[in-house]
Amino acid sequence: METGEKKMTWARQFMPVLASIREEFTREVPFRGMRIGMALHVEAKTACLVEALAAGGAEVYITGCNPLSTQDDVADALGKVGGVHCYAKRGATTEEYYAAIDRVLDARPQVTIDDGMDLIHRLHTTRTDLIPGVIGGCEETTTGVHRLRAMAREEKLRFPVIAVNDTPMKRFFDNVHGTGESALAAIMLTTNMLIAGKAVVVAGYGFCGRGLAKKLHGLGARVIVTEVDPRRALEAYMDGFLVMPMEAAAEAGELFITTTGNTSVITSRHFRKMRPGAVLANAGHFNVEIDVKWLESHAKAVTRRDGIDTYHLDGKDIHVLAEGRLVNLAIPKGMGHPIEVMDLSFALQALCARHIVLNGKKMPPGVYEVPGEIDSQVATKKLTSLGLAIDELTKEQKDYLSGWETGT
Repeated sequence: METGEKKMTWARQFMPVLASIREEFTREVPFRGMRIGMALHVEAKTACLVEALAAGGAEVYITGCNPLSTQDDVADALGKVGGVHCYAKRGATTEEYYAAIDRVLDARPQVTIDDGMDLIHRLHTTRTDLIPGVIGGCEETTTGVHRLRAMAREEKLRFPVIAVNDTPMKRFFDNVHGTGESALAAIMLTTNMLIAGKAVVVAGYGFCGRGLAKKLHGLGARVIVTEVDPRRALEAYMDGFLVMPMEAAAEAGELFITTTGNTSVITSRHFRKMRPGAVLANAGHFNVEIDVKWLESHAKAVTRRDGIDTYHLDGKDIHVLAEGRLVNLAIPKGMGHPIEVMDLSFALQALCARHIVLNGKKMPPGVYEVPGEIDSQVATKKLTSLGLAIDELTKEQKDYLSGWETGT
């Protein structure tokens, strides 16, 4: 058995929810005759999703969604799965990256599954001739959903897309626990630094940021949160964290982690205020949160080691992990989110893809929430796999919640 297959075999045993959905798909074959195009992080957990879709009758065409997140051995193993065509490779140049996106689109997919909206962006810019054949798509991450909503507001989105990222079963587990644990694990693995006692700046207190902050606090870090939303800033303060602007945090922090999904979060004016030896990492989708281009152009020299680029500036060094890309996947040994977390997220993707196939032609262009029954179904399957039971509302309780006649 090759290393990629071994990784996939390891992942499967911790993904009972997706396994049960794969069994359903094998019986029902909901994707018979369908072509599904995917741009996701190509690693073992993603491979299990691809296998489930192929088991449901789909012809799957997949590439990466980040030049540094592909695991080549898994990509090779995926290419041997019946009905699967994999074009991803680690370390792709910009030209190679978009050439692989185009190879997926050359298959004329009827359903897209994106992590960052690269397929949909390409379809709406340089490959518009393919749009009439697209039934709809699914989007995995916060950044992609932001871009999709912007398109929808401008009435530029030309088919329905389900915002998988925004559903509770994604946000409460993938974003909070997945990002929280995997980003922190990647930083610790790459740097071998002690977290206890460190002044750690978390940029952004959305679901990813709050997950990171809480995991850091549990390891004894002194957590500082920066925010632009007053409500989230107040939430971080009430959760026990220091809150301040990045200008002030730049002077106080030893480790910086960006989670905003926005651009130019840490820039030259912050670099100048940082203490010598500051370590910077990004847990957002794109490599635009830390101004690495400025560091590259202003450093007197750069020392590159596995997963760490050290920029020698006037009088101090600044260390950037994973080239400022998604740290939990882009470091040399990046494994991404824990398997059990992605079992839930990819179960959502699989069921939403089926929903698009069954209903997409009746859905006007736009961004859609995950249907509530799909979210609940995934939660129920997970509870069952854990051997857990919960209460059910009685008729009296349902009547009480749905009525208005009962007063104080």
